[in-house]
Parts: sequence; C-alpha cells; structure tokens
Amino acid sequence: MAFLAAALSATGAAAEPIGDVLIDGFDGKDFSPSGGLYYRQNFEQQAGKVEFQSEIKQTGAGALKLSVKPFCPKVRKNCSERAEVWEKTQHRVPYDQGVWYGFAVKFADPIPKDDHRYLIAQWKREIGPEAVGDFSPFLALRLNHGKLFATIETNYIAPTKAAGPSTVKACSDKQTPVWYRPDTNQMRALIATDDKWTPQDGKQFNSCTDAIVVTDRGNKLPTPDSGWIDFAIYTKPGPDGSGHVEIFANNKWIVTVKGNIGHGDKGLGDNQYFKFGPYRAADKTEWALYFDNFRRSPRCSDVLDASVCPVP
Repeated sequence: MAFLAAALSATGAAAEPIGDVLIDGFDGKDFSPSGGLYYRQNFEQQAGKVEFQSEIKQTGAGALKLSVKPFCPKVRKNCSERAEVWEKTQHRVPYDQGVWYGFAVKFADPIPKDDHRYLIAQWKREIGPEAVGDFSPFLALRLNHGKLFATIETNYIAPTKAAGPSTVKACSDKQTPVWYRPDTNQMRALIATDDKWTPQDGKQFNSCTDAIVVTDRGNKLPTPDSGWIDFAIYTKPGPDGSGHVEIFANNKWIVTVKGNIGHGDKGLGDNQYFKFGPYRAADKTEWALYFDNFRRSPRCSDVLDASVCPVP
C-alpha cells in the first residue's frame, strides 16, 4: 500500500471528487478519514454488523468483517438484508467520468450454495426524487450457487432478432448473454464468471445483445473458496454506448466491457457511487464477508500493479 499512500500525499485536497485518492486499510477501530467511507444506517442495514477486527486480514493490522443475520419481517415484501459500506456523498464521482476502485474480499465459511440473490459489491447511479422505477446497479459482483459472477445493467434495448436457446451458449463471440427485462426498462448482461460456472447457472441470461461488448482477457474470476480476492475495477458508465468497464482480480485481467452501461432515465442524479458488503434477499442464515485494502483513484497505477495496468 506504500505506492498509494505516496500518491495520496502528493495529491492533497482535490477540487473535484474525480481527483480524490481514497485509501482505507481498516487497521484501526473506525473508518479512516482518508478513505471517505461510512456504514449507512437504515432499516435494511439493521440486519448487518460491522466489525473492525485483526484475526483475519489480507495485510496490515486488521480488516473489516461485515455480516448479516435474518431480520426481515415475514409481512414485509421485497425486504433485503444488508451490511454495506458506502462512499461519502462528497466523494462521489460524476457519472460520465471514469475511476479505478480496488478492494480485497474474503468469503467467510460457510459460503452460501443456494439459489438466492447475493451481492458483494455494487456500483449505482444516484436516484433523484423525480426518477420513476427501481434501478439495479450498473455493475455488480454477485454470488449464486456458491459461484462468483459479474453483471452489467443498462436501459432496455430491444433485440434485433428473436431469442435463441435458453442457455448462454446461444451467443456469438461478438454478443453478450443478456436477461431482457422490458417491464422495468432494463436489461442485465452476464460479463464474467468463475471457472465452476455452467450454462445452467446462467439460464436466466437466455438472450443475446450486441449493445454490450465483452472482451475476454483469458482469465476467469477466482472462486469464492480461493481465499483473498483482490479486485481492481475501472468504472465509466455510458448509457449512450460510451460505457467502459475493466475488471482485474489478483493482478489478472479478466474482461474489458464497452457499450451501453448504466441508466439514462429522467430524474437520475449526476454521480455514480460504490458500496460493498453482503446484500441479499431475506434469508434464514447468517452470512459474512471480510474486506481489506480499499483504494480509489483516477489512476490505475494507484490501485493496481502498474506493470499490469491496461494501456490507455
């Protein structure tokens, strides 16, 4: 983390959030002022617990443990259980700008193996009071059946031809598996998986789109049981087709994604924001994740080993 600390010192106070270099190793008893993070308090977050602990860590003196327990009342529909850490509002990056994020995550045992909605990290657009709809994260790292995968969401773009067979194998090299959701004016693309993923795991992604183009860099996402996973991710939404996402894990280049990324609906805000931690539909068990070494910068080399940063 020395290279990032040096960059933070050199950068100083930035006039715009895009210039901020944020870092938190979770080595103390609270969030570091230099990290720009906080644990949000709301109803669903009451299911969660945040712990600054030192027993399980990637580097340094400590790491963050985030966990959720059963909490949702049976009578409450669409209730979720969360223990998410957010970027502070003043550090949010403009929606049309690109920025690099880095963080390490370790799945606590037992790792959920069921068919359920689990997220470990998500990137969203601010939602203003005039916005109408339920907007999914434009980029998310997810878990299902104990397998790790990543998705991108954008506004619904009608397919150019009828859907093919109901497996991800239907798509050509220049197409991306997608789950069309016209009722919410959204569609969700499958952009990366771990090496245990099967076509059956992606059965909901039963169509294809050429509005989102994924370049496979020859590496799969690590499996959840492989220990610490260090992510470096570049996010630049572009619902008009100018979007760009890069995903690295453990210094290996996973995918490049370009095209329609994110939402352009009326009433949405000017900024993107990041939050991480266990988030799931209501469940009957406890689930925990460990996080360490959060960093954010406009420069890849502050977040990822410079020798593996992609050439602009």
